[in-house]
Amino acid sequence: MAISGAFLVGLGLAGVGAYTILTKNALEESLQNARIMIEGASAIRSYTAESIKPLLEQQMKVQFLPHSIPSFAAQTNFKMVHQKLPDYTYREPTLNPTNLNDRAMDWEADIINDFRGDASKQELVVTRDTPGGRYLTLARPLKVGSQACLTCHSTPENAPATMVALYGSQNGFGWKQGEIVGAQVVSIPLAVPLGRAYQALFWFLLALAGTFVVTIIVVDFLLRALVTKPVAEISEMADRVSMGQLDTPEYVHNSRDEIGSLSASFNRMRRSLQNAMSMLEEQT
Repeated sequence: MAISGAFLVGLGLAGVGAYTILTKNALEESLQNARIMIEGASAIRSYTAESIKPLLEQQMKVQFLPHSIPSFAAQTNFKMVHQKLPDYTYREPTLNPTNLNDRAMDWEADIINDFRGDASKQELVVTRDTPGGRYLTLARPLKVGSQACLTCHSTPENAPATMVALYGSQNGFGWKQGEIVGAQVVSIPLAVPLGRAYQALFWFLLALAGTFVVTIIVVDFLLRALVTKPVAEISEMADRVSMGQLDTPEYVHNSRDEIGSLSASFNRMRRSLQNAMSMLEEQT
């Protein structure tokens, strides 16, 4: 009973430790995937700004082409990823977007305001419970870093006429140099990595319990063979000697352990008692 209690305590401690390590590894794996996604989006933004936008400047005077906008290019590329991996999302929400589809939802606005409140913060990781399950969200701030951004977002008068004609003059203006206006937001479902972690935990605890059962069976067999049975035979011999059966054969246990020492002591006691009884018989 005591051994079983000790095992249950050990199993509980091992389970807690394994659960902590496995869930931590699952979160770190998901976070690494989120960082890969956000770095890919940043690469698309840079490529669009440096290589695509200059090629479309003349056409932009006639027709506004969203493909030349880094934010549009990055989000459009990841919409194609989203078609195959519908649980993985990438957005660039802003508090005051030109395209209302990019307006930040409440929880995204909280992230953006967190960045605005602490300009030194370069990354934010949160986990969210949603109707679709638990998600890990990685966010990085989007800051107005160049005058090129203000060309489109300072005032409607300075913005390209083709852009104003497409999106209107009510939204996406008033941005300032160095201001944090939005965030890159990647959301990854945790159901799969956490599911793998829980499955690994189950098999670990099952293996640990199986090892304990096998160990108990082996220990019980060894105790019966090496301790219980010899002690029972020595006890039986002592009972017969105590009842006057001095011709009881000696118990032979050829070992140097405690059982061997005990059997030798009982044999000496039997011989001493036998000699004592013989001497008494001779005197009478």
